[in-house]
Amino acid sequence: MKNNELNPFIIGKYVSDEYFCDREKETELLKKQVFNGRNVTIISDRRIGKSGLISHLFAQKDIQEHFYTISVDLYPTNSLAEMVCTFSEEVYRVIQHHSGTWKDKFFQVISSLRVGFKLDAITGSPTFDIGIGDIEAPSMTLEQIFSFLELADKPCIVALDEFQQIGSYEEQNIEALLRTYVQRCKKTQFIFAGSRKHLMAQMFLSPSKPFYQSTMNMGLEPIDLTVYSDFVQRMFAKGNKQIDYTTIERIYTLCRGITWHMQVLLNEMYTLIPEGGHSQSETVDAALNNILLLQEPFYREILATLAPRQKKLLFALISEGKTKNITSSAFIAKHKLGSASSVQSALKGLYEKDIVTKQDEAWLVYDIFLTQYVKTL
Repeated sequence: MKNNELNPFIIGKYVSDEYFCDREKETELLKKQVFNGRNVTIISDRRIGKSGLISHLFAQKDIQEHFYTISVDLYPTNSLAEMVCTFSEEVYRVIQHHSGTWKDKFFQVISSLRVGFKLDAITGSPTFDIGIGDIEAPSMTLEQIFSFLELADKPCIVALDEFQQIGSYEEQNIEALLRTYVQRCKKTQFIFAGSRKHLMAQMFLSPSKPFYQSTMNMGLEPIDLTVYSDFVQRMFAKGNKQIDYTTIERIYTLCRGITWHMQVLLNEMYTLIPEGGHSQSETVDAALNNILLLQEPFYREILATLAPRQKKLLFALISEGKTKNITSSAFIAKHKLGSASSVQSALKGLYEKDIVTKQDEAWLVYDIFLTQYVKTL
């Protein structure tokens, strides 16, 4: 690969429509909801493409013309103060690209954040430097942020990614608080995205929860193999390289159609194939081996932090692939896991660490590369 050639299998960010695969129906469905003034909830497994879909929606010309778009990743937040800090920083980042009275009102309306307003000593330009410790009254600051969004000269779309994270905050009644602020918004629209299906389902589908029936709900499934194969072959062809359908099918099956894992594997494969070259099944093995070598210190650390029962259950799940009856006597006896209660305790620990997930009523290890690494031990 030439030094100035962009690897077409982008990882962890959205570049442009050219490097984005499909999701045409999902994009149009989302766009329809937005232009009809509806809030939307997207529920799917992690790394299947929620964030990419939202970025793709926000990049559409008609969306950019009619809306301000704000995307907030809540995954790293553990409290309302952290959420408010992340939210406010993203709002400020967005308004820096615009001019007018709305931008000028930021610190007037969100008065509690004035402590973060500073002038650059060299350029004299305004900067925003706020820490979690500066958020003294997070609920008040959050209310001010929502009020500021409502003052924009065109509607805002706010995407709150990994929204289920608010359920783990130390503060109580965060869902009710947010629901109150969202209800007050007349112009601002929201996209709530989450990867922990049962938690998101509880938030938006349970009659006892504040967000019950407050949004249009949307699922996200893996991209169709045929569609993804066409995309992969087209990207390889751009670099004067080839890859056959059988190889792509193997990658798709290995990665269970999870976009992120496929992109990582194909990114590495693309670097291994010279211009004019043809990717073979052996290239998949070489690329996978390179990825596991890079990830080995990280995976060793994960395994070292697991309690013995958690590690035994992890190895059992990897051995089985998918397991529905995880507390059955047959499964426990086969893998010598002790009692049903110890399995449940170990499962809870693995789930809280985001190591296992549940799909179609079956438990499995989420990280494909971790699974492959364990198989080499």
